[in-house]
Amino acid sequence: MRLLECPIRNYAWGSRTSLAELRGVPTPAPHPEAELWMGAHPADPAWVVSDGDRVSLIEAIGADPGATLGKRVASEHGEKLPFLLKVLAAEEPLSLQAHPSLQQAKEGFARENRAGIALGAAHRNYKDDNHKPELVVALTPFKALAGFRDPVRTAKLLTELAGPAMKPYCDMLAEQPDSAGLRALFTTWITLPQQPLRTLLDDLTDGCVRHLKGAKNGPFRREAQMLLELAEHYPGDAGVLTASLLNYAELAPGEGLYVTAGSLHAYLHGMGVEVMATSDNVLRGGMTPKHVDVAELLRVLDFSPSDALPVSVHNASPGGTAEYIYDTPAPEFRLSRIELDATGLHHSVSLGLIDPGPQILVCTRGGVTARCGSEEIDVPQGGALWVPAQDPEVILHAHTARTQVFRALVPAVG
Repeated sequence: MRLLECPIRNYAWGSRTSLAELRGVPTPAPHPEAELWMGAHPADPAWVVSDGDRVSLIEAIGADPGATLGKRVASEHGEKLPFLLKVLAAEEPLSLQAHPSLQQAKEGFARENRAGIALGAAHRNYKDDNHKPELVVALTPFKALAGFRDPVRTAKLLTELAGPAMKPYCDMLAEQPDSAGLRALFTTWITLPQQPLRTLLDDLTDGCVRHLKGAKNGPFRREAQMLLELAEHYPGDAGVLTASLLNYAELAPGEGLYVTAGSLHAYLHGMGVEVMATSDNVLRGGMTPKHVDVAELLRVLDFSPSDALPVSVHNASPGGTAEYIYDTPAPEFRLSRIELDATGLHHSVSLGLIDPGPQILVCTRGGVTARCGSEEIDVPQGGALWVPAQDPEVILHAHTARTQVFRALVPAVG
C-alpha cells in the first residue's frame, strides 16, 4: 500500500473552497478546483509516493500487472485499472451530457480514427473505445439532472410554466406523451435558430417567475427555481429548454445517483465522490461553449422515461463498523462508504474478499492510519491510498470520531 499524490483538475465550474477545505490547504484557491482525480487515467494519472520517490500509477501497474491488479482483474479487464475515482466540487452547473454504450464507443472510436480526426481535436466525440457508467455519492447537499422525466408529468410542468410561445410545444408532448414524443420535442428545441430560441427561453423564464410568485406549495417550485438559475448561467442556450424535460434530483449527503449509457444528465451544484469506468467519452447536449454534435448525441441518447432515484445501499458489516455498499450493475467498479469512530473499532479493507484486486481509498472526513503487516501509513482528510492486489490484509484505524472513508474496487463477476 502507498499514499497517492492526486492531481486537481481546474475547470471554470469548480469551487475555490470545497476541495481546498477538504485537503486542509489555504482558501480560497487561486483558481476554481473542480475534480480530484484518483486513478490511472492517461490524461492525469495519480502518483504513487514512497520514501520521497514518486512514480505514476500507470507505470506502477505496468511494471507488474499481475501483482498490482491480480489475476482476476487483469483477466477480466486487461492490464489497466478499470475505474477512475474522483472527488467532484461543482460551484456552477456542468454541461448537459451523455455517455455511449460500450458498443457505441467501440464503433464511434473506430469511425473517427478512420476519418483521421486527431484525438485532441475540439470536434472529436470519442477519445477511447470504452463506455462510462458512473456513480456519484453526495458529500454535501447535491443537485443534479438525470434522465427524461415521465412525459405525462413533463407535459403538466410545461403547461404550468408556459406562456403563448411555448403552448404549441406543450401540445406536441401532450398529444404524444411517450419516448417518441420526447425525442421529437428535444430534437426540435436543440436545433432551433437563435431568435425563436430566445423567444421560447424568455417565455419559459417568465412562466417560472409567475409560478414562484404564486402559491407557496406550487407543484413545480423546485424545477422553476432550477430553470431560472440555469438561464442565468447559460443565457440563450438550448440546454436550458431541454433541462425542463429531465428529472431534477436533490441528494442528501450519503445518497448516490447512478448514470447509465444514453442518460442525459448534468451535475448542478455540490460536492460528491464519483467513480466511473476509465473513459473520456462525452456527448454534450448544451449548457456549454464546447462542441455539440447533435446528430451523434441523438444517436446515443436514450429517451425512455426514467426516475432519478438514489441507488440502493446495503451495510456489508451489520455487526460492527458500518460499510455501506452502493449497488450498481457496473462491472468496472464497486463503491462503498466506511464510517469509523475513534473508540478502538477498526475495519479491514481486505478480509473476506477472495482475490480482491486493486483498491483506492479516499478519506473524506477525519483521518486514518492504514496498517498492513508491520507497515503503517497515515492518510489525512483529503488523502488517498493505493492498495495493490498483492497486499495482505489492510486495517484502518480512525484518528477521530465520525471518520469517513470511501473505497473503490473491482467487483467479482457473479
